[in-house]
Amino acid sequence: MQTSSATSIFLSLSSLLLLFSSNSRAESPDITHEHFRRCLIRISQNSAFSDDVYTPDNPSFLPILQFSIHNRRFNTTHTPRPRIIVTPRQESEVPAVVYCAKEHGVQVRVRGGGHDYEGLSYTTDYGNPFLVLDLANLRNITVDAEAKTAWVGAGSTIGQVYYSVSEKSKTLGFPAGVCPTVGVGGHFSGGGYGVLLRKYGLSADNIIDARLVDANGRILDRKTMGKDLFWAIRGGAGNSFAVILAWKIRLVDVPETVTVFTIKKNLDDIGTRLVHKWQSIAPKLNKDLFIRVLINRVNSTAENPTIQAAFNSLYLGRANKLLPILQKRFPELGLTKEDCREMSWVESCLYFAGFPIGTPTNVLQRRVQLSRVQYFKAKSDYVKTPIPMEGLEGIWEFFFKDEGASAELILNPYGGRMREISESSIPFPHRDGNLYKIQYLAYWNTDDSKASVTERHISWMRKLYAYTTAFVSKHPREAYVNYRDLDIGINNEGNTSFAQARKWGIKYYKNNFDRLVTVKTKVDPTNFFRNEQSIPPLTPS
Repeated sequence: MQTSSATSIFLSLSSLLLLFSSNSRAESPDITHEHFRRCLIRISQNSAFSDDVYTPDNPSFLPILQFSIHNRRFNTTHTPRPRIIVTPRQESEVPAVVYCAKEHGVQVRVRGGGHDYEGLSYTTDYGNPFLVLDLANLRNITVDAEAKTAWVGAGSTIGQVYYSVSEKSKTLGFPAGVCPTVGVGGHFSGGGYGVLLRKYGLSADNIIDARLVDANGRILDRKTMGKDLFWAIRGGAGNSFAVILAWKIRLVDVPETVTVFTIKKNLDDIGTRLVHKWQSIAPKLNKDLFIRVLINRVNSTAENPTIQAAFNSLYLGRANKLLPILQKRFPELGLTKEDCREMSWVESCLYFAGFPIGTPTNVLQRRVQLSRVQYFKAKSDYVKTPIPMEGLEGIWEFFFKDEGASAELILNPYGGRMREISESSIPFPHRDGNLYKIQYLAYWNTDDSKASVTERHISWMRKLYAYTTAFVSKHPREAYVNYRDLDIGINNEGNTSFAQARKWGIKYYKNNFDRLVTVKTKVDPTNFFRNEQSIPPLTPS
């Protein structure tokens, strides 16, 4: 659907504005399937829409709810569940969901792919009735290889984007994440990064249009939403402002052949020195070269486990061009021709997702994850000066503890294109001055009767995070919004105040937070779109 179609839908739905403006949130929190179904049919004038409304007594309710839940911490018998799940099949149905949610006094949680680190898209701590608006059916992707653009439905996954682009062109790609089952809705609106980060920046840096439903039920595109809202949804977490329906993305050039490698080193004295040197080298390499480091524990059941660093890389070119670069800039790594594998860009997407070499590329279309979903807790940091050797060794010590057996650190280099983009270009502010970003991940398995196991692993994560305080960004200690972390400030009362939100807002957005609040106050003053870490209006109702 192009802009003209979006505008026609906008005009056809404009009559809803009077309904929205004259209906405040209902006093009664009661919501039933039948009442909600009738409301949807009345507003959408589509009797078939009721087939896509599910309540807990429907046998499909739990399978739909649990299908894309990534973190088992939020999939227990104690997890608050929605009263209703709605799975619209076309964009024109979404305004009816917004209107009927207002009429029935129920909050809306919008879910795309479900890789939501704190479960904010499908559960809540507020205690208020809520529904899940699941956009999984809105996954149409239209690629224009000649114009180097694509329209991507917000229910698509990044793997589906990669596959669709590769079917149209072998020399076009898109900068997004390494896990193909991540949904584009949240990924793009929080920034979105991957192995093309240093060459082309973030996913959000390459968004050129969008369609959304605002709090008044209007379907808007870039022109009709205005520059402020368009700025806010590209890195400011779109679910604070609207329901994103689709993104128009700018595709980027990639060579027909790229090179990947993974070199693993034990973190003894020599391995630690490699990681220490990587901190200064990786952000200054040619933009075509991305080398991240994955830290984890191997042979974890042994009495003397080993901590290992995997140097995992993409080079936009052939191996014979890559080897001289690293032999000059990072000879200590010891890269050889035998370490390198040449492949197409889309095949490299499979490689970084952990699929075996030779896996058919159509596996990228699957929405089910490659690895088993586990309980996990995540945090993030930005590093501006190299962590000293003794600091790194102190981090490694955490991995020798029982809780570190399945933990992981992922160090992603910045520099390149990320250094060239202004902090205020979009809400994502983490640009020049950052050497790399740390993602902390703790994994474990448990059940409802083993809450102590969860508490122990989360405590381990918090202690590691406290230890690294001296080595990371300060004033504020920055964090990445797509790695939601409720440790850094929430409000459990249902309306996030400006003062409370600043605790996490300046960490995620730095000086862009105030502008996001201004946009929120303008487009959603009653705070209809909200969660535990949503952007607040200045005067919420």
